[in-house]
Amino acid sequence: MEFPESEAFRTAFFEHYPIVRRKLVALVRDEAAADDLAQDVFIKLYRNPPDDPAALGAWLHRVLTRVGYDYLDAIARQRKLQSKQEQLHEGASAHASGEEELMRRLEQEEVREWLDQLPERDRQVLLLRYSGYSYAEIAEELNVRPPVVGTLLSRATERLRQRAAQTVTHEPARS
Repeated sequence: MEFPESEAFRTAFFEHYPIVRRKLVALVRDEAAADDLAQDVFIKLYRNPPDDPAALGAWLHRVLTRVGYDYLDAIARQRKLQSKQEQLHEGASAHASGEEELMRRLEQEEVREWLDQLPERDRQVLLLRYSGYSYAEIAEELNVRPPVVGTLLSRATERLRQRAAQTVTHEPARS
């Protein structure tokens, strides 16, 4: 079966789409996902139709079943991964001793003190970057051109390193 003209595909689509969608809703139990999956089934049909037009119904059923089960497998993997990550996070938090937690807080306070010693622009660029902002977003926030952000970050990072080294060696501050 080929779809040399789009009319044959349209006919097959309008005839079989409601059935394919209904079966997918029953299988995945999610209407929005079923809509997307039904579209995937018909894209597969358009790209690689069965050789025998009489086998179209069976072909669609086989493809929709495979697409539905693949979707369910992906959802299961995603849930399993999320559960594993939550367990690891909870386990790490539960196993951290009071001493480890105190050390982590002291390190955070020390870094905050070093940041407070930096010029405002350096502090802003570092905080924005380590808060997940992109270079473009940082450039917009600081009203600079995007190519300048890398230079600003490099200089600010170097100044932060100098502050940290000065604290450790107790040298006078250089700007």
